[in-house]
Amino acid sequence: MPLQPPPPPSITPRQMNLLRAVASMAWSDGQLATEEVDLMLDRFSLLFGFPGTQQQQSLKEELRDYMMQNIPLEELIPLLPSPEERELVLRLGYEVIASSARTADEPAINAEEAEAYKRLVGLLNLPEDAVERIEAECQQAAYSHEGLVGQLADKLQQFIQG
Repeated sequence: MPLQPPPPPSITPRQMNLLRAVASMAWSDGQLATEEVDLMLDRFSLLFGFPGTQQQQSLKEELRDYMMQNIPLEELIPLLPSPEERELVLRLGYEVIASSARTADEPAINAEEAEAYKRLVGLLNLPEDAVERIEAECQQAAYSHEGLVGQLADKLQQFIQG
């Protein structure tokens, strides 16, 4: 029996582009770590669903299938027309690659992920000051899990509303 692709998700094509771009960063070292998957599911289910509801949980399950698809950044970034979308992808991409290390003696962002991040920055073509601001915010928020979650939730909410 041939393998069937998952049914279309209940998110918009624009949301799917965001998901796939961030998932591509997670795949940059050739594997998808549990921490990376969990972080993406949490962030995107909050962004696309209703926090604390059964719909959010269902959406997490649905999105998991689409994270398993490794699509090159070069195909995805042109599908992100607005600076806000590009900044969101940069922020979430950075958070995803910083969320895990393959081994205890490896840095959180390994060489393959660092190279993919540099490629992402180039493809997004954001102003240097925007990249520096986003990186500084991510590094500062990383010291406090609550700060990170709160900051990302605020940024995601701003993105949705405007």
